[in-house]
Amino acid sequence: MALTRLVVVVLLGAALPLLFFFFSRAEAGALGVSYGRVANDLPDPASVVNLLKQNGITMVRIYDANQKVLTSLANTGIKVMVMVPNENVAAVASDPSNALQWVRDNVAAYYPATQIHAVAVGNEVFDMRPDLNSDLVPAMTNVQAALAQLNLADNVKVTTPVAFDALAESWPPSAGRFKDSIAQPVMKPMLDLLQRTGSYLSVNYYPYLTYMAQPNAFTLDYVLANSNPGVVDPDTKLTYHNLLDAQRDATYYAMDKLGFASLAVAHTEHGAPSGGGLHPGMGGRRLLQAGNGGAVASVANAQAYINNLMNRVLAGNRGTPHRPDADMDVYIFALFNENQKGTGVDDVEQHFGLFYPNMQKVYEFDFRRPTGGGAPVPPATPSWCVANAGVGDARLQAALDYACGHGADCSAIQPGGSCFLPDTKAAHASYAFNSYYQSMNRAAGACDFNGAASIVYQQPTMCAATASWCVANAGVGDARLQTALDYACGNGADCSAIQPGGSCFLPDTKAAHASYAFNSYYQSKQRAAVACDFNGAASIVYQQPTMCAATASWCVANAGVGDAQLQTALDYACGNGADCSAIQPGGACFQPDTKASHASYAFNSYYQSKHRAAVACDFSGAGSVVYQQPKVGNCVLPSNG
Repeated sequence: MALTRLVVVVLLGAALPLLFFFFSRAEAGALGVSYGRVANDLPDPASVVNLLKQNGITMVRIYDANQKVLTSLANTGIKVMVMVPNENVAAVASDPSNALQWVRDNVAAYYPATQIHAVAVGNEVFDMRPDLNSDLVPAMTNVQAALAQLNLADNVKVTTPVAFDALAESWPPSAGRFKDSIAQPVMKPMLDLLQRTGSYLSVNYYPYLTYMAQPNAFTLDYVLANSNPGVVDPDTKLTYHNLLDAQRDATYYAMDKLGFASLAVAHTEHGAPSGGGLHPGMGGRRLLQAGNGGAVASVANAQAYINNLMNRVLAGNRGTPHRPDADMDVYIFALFNENQKGTGVDDVEQHFGLFYPNMQKVYEFDFRRPTGGGAPVPPATPSWCVANAGVGDARLQAALDYACGHGADCSAIQPGGSCFLPDTKAAHASYAFNSYYQSMNRAAGACDFNGAASIVYQQPTMCAATASWCVANAGVGDARLQTALDYACGNGADCSAIQPGGSCFLPDTKAAHASYAFNSYYQSKQRAAVACDFNGAASIVYQQPTMCAATASWCVANAGVGDAQLQTALDYACGNGADCSAIQPGGACFQPDTKASHASYAFNSYYQSKHRAAVACDFSGAGSVVYQQPKVGNCVLPSNG
């Protein structure tokens, strides 16, 4: 980040501000940090890597390709974005051989031991080095070609971080457009390159600094993303409840106008200062006082802003009003307070760190799960990492090799080992993935493996998830289930128990009968992944279904949708047939007194009352069907199966 100048914010009329204030961003919903080193009191890179691992930080951006940093990050599984510094952009643009040498020296020399996943070409070039504007896309093109020549382009993406003031207009968001000086000559060919190569635009967002520059133009709740009435775009009628989403949509609309309506945007910098003020010369504002409750830049405000941001990413609530399905990949700026930035200790540039140089937290936060603004954090929910068999054996083998080579204890899945059987890629991969995930303190990013794994919250059995079962996807409808059921029963499944009068005939539903038949067929085929497909009508699970091989099921809450959506669904369930007496104050299942636990109890009661019809466990995405009997505190949820 370079706070070298201040763009004055122009107000439209007397009410709503133009949102392009500038100060001088990837797996879906990834959360990382920007590791700046403009300081003389920071810990050594090896200590920093230990700090990252201890805090579950699995993605980091650096502002160069420092050898010590990249070497320290080797064999950690932490993803890294390196950068071609601005001073090297012209050389890389002028000669493809320069780009090739840079990539050889700074990417290929460390990869794959160091998981470099992106190269940023320059940083905020339009503002810091406008003389390089015409060199930017050629430099990015040459770096991309060098990666392709070295067979790295599939795994390492090229991007460039731009400051938000690359937009000429940003309010209302639907008016968002890039500055005329860069829109056609630079942004359009850049966006075309990013789209053709499967990359993304990177933007450095600082809505909190916009507020510091003009605190009377916004409410603090709107900036911090606390509860607020929102602001309506007069053209689209979309409501914005935080400044960040307004700025993000302004960026999306600007891209739409150039013909790139589906390109992703990542946040390469996104932060809030815990002290200091805007220094003289930055719009002529006087210094703000740091460290007291009334200051704009305070520890409390920074904690609220960053925790709200992190909670949102971790909970999966990443879309915007204009792009509800958008991902939100964020590098929080910055890892440390950096004492050689800005004009002195009163400058906000020295107060963006999550940590002090002594590696103590500036305020409480958690990269592994949502946390409150300084409130006590509940114990982490136990979780495990298991393989997604559907990606195929080749991808599972590649990911398994990586896990076993980077910290997973894979001795038990060697021939003769206690968990060698069943000898399938999915079983071995689940064991290895979970070992790696646990060694990384269950950081969410440590259970990705390029889509080959997923996190589960019910403890897998038999060697940490090697056992598996095949159950029906009720959502495909009875007709598809019947077709698949007929196939299974006619091709090896033992379906005698689900005939009328059989021990597993009840419940007499297509989903229950299909689950029984699918699982019988799957087991008869030694649990080969392709034996649990049935054209999308079935899925593999790693918790043993009970009562007639998967006929029992329960409905539980998806905590990630947030308390407000859970409350709405809970109210509906309790008002439409669910018996909610046990979760009233003093009731047998009142504790734990959380929205998620109460909602799980109510959702399941409603679901069972509707004979476990799949649509009865939807609640607009707030509920999910599970096949392992769950508990709410000390209450075991019942099933009619």
